[in-house]
Amino acid sequence: MDRRNFIGKSALAAGAVTIIPKRVMAKDGKSTPPSDRVNLGYIGVGKQSLHLLNALMKCPETMVLAACDVDINKLERFKGLAEKANKRKLDGGTQAVDTYENYRELLARKDIDAVVIATPDHWHAMIAVDAAKAGKDIFCEKPLASTVAEGRAMVDATRKYERVFQTGNMQRSWRNFRHACEMVRNGYIGEVKEVNASVGDPVMACELPAEPEPDFLNWDLWVGPSLFRNYHSILAPGIEFNGYPNWRLYSGFGGGMVTDWGAHMFDIGQWALGMDKSGPVEFIPPEKRGKRGMKMVYENGVVMNHVDWGSFNAVQFLGTEGKIEVSRGFYRSDIEGLTEMELKDSDTPLYTSDNHYQDWIDAIKNRTRPVSDVETGHRTSALCNIVNIAYTLERPLKWKPAHEKFIDDDDANAMLTRPFRGEWDFHDF
Repeated sequence: MDRRNFIGKSALAAGAVTIIPKRVMAKDGKSTPPSDRVNLGYIGVGKQSLHLLNALMKCPETMVLAACDVDINKLERFKGLAEKANKRKLDGGTQAVDTYENYRELLARKDIDAVVIATPDHWHAMIAVDAAKAGKDIFCEKPLASTVAEGRAMVDATRKYERVFQTGNMQRSWRNFRHACEMVRNGYIGEVKEVNASVGDPVMACELPAEPEPDFLNWDLWVGPSLFRNYHSILAPGIEFNGYPNWRLYSGFGGGMVTDWGAHMFDIGQWALGMDKSGPVEFIPPEKRGKRGMKMVYENGVVMNHVDWGSFNAVQFLGTEGKIEVSRGFYRSDIEGLTEMELKDSDTPLYTSDNHYQDWIDAIKNRTRPVSDVETGHRTSALCNIVNIAYTLERPLKWKPAHEKFIDDDDANAMLTRPFRGEWDFHDF
């Protein structure tokens, strides 16, 4: 089906009768009254959205009302899966999922409480700002923003409109990562000297050759606020591609693995060091041009290194009395029994979330801040973006976290934002 025909059919479907049940059934057989429902709209429905759909539909309060994407095949697939998921939760009846090409039409719906943003990174800020303006609570995939300025705008818009915002760095809701950070925070490995994070390469320039635009995709809208370049299938492959698309490697659309996995592993470093509202004060690239070796120096002298230390996508904490190493595949220490150690009454625990998605839903209901609030997500993505700037400029940079500016470096400060094209303006809130 081509894009034009699909959009026409979707418009007709939006007017179809939906049989709405009085209650939503949870897994335990208990029902959720309609007044307690959290109606969701999904913006960006590629591979990651399928994981989010599965996870969020396990929350008893959720129902999907709408979805948006510029790829008609992915949109049709998501619509089918979401309607099936809705039906499984309903105590009789069905709930249709309406589809849109332009996310602002979805945001205009008064019956949608919250949105899930799972677009390519270059869209995050613009959509999140518009969502906050529209009165929607927000779950946004990591890395939060493509530039420091965009991340700050996301924070400011969220606060202005009093929205609940969860960043999709779900490791903060995993026991081993939280426990590792608690052990570091409470001095169980002594005084922390270094943190080593293995996360992959910095961003690359996008110099891909042009390819014909496919019929299933609105390419101009996919590029959106970024400076226009011609289509290439690496950036936006069709539905038959089962991996994660590599737009994330290229400037203008992503930030390389430094932002893609740094948003996870640098984030754990930030959490353990108590830097969720701050960050390093100096960024020192390797003496010889390279893809590893960046040193991030905090005001207290602790150094976080972007370095391959023997494990992939993992974090290593080195203290005066021992070490902790943690990833999604292991949690270990050279201190016997540390990984299972319980906190003492005198220790300081961290925010406990055992389910990143239910934590967001609970925060929406209670109007509280979740485990990875927008400020937290912004500070981590800002760190990642600055690492890319330092690799690009190939010189040390001094940073003032409180002011989010470089000291005496106009060229670096100019890279804290990027040009947006056309009507798009993330400052408009």
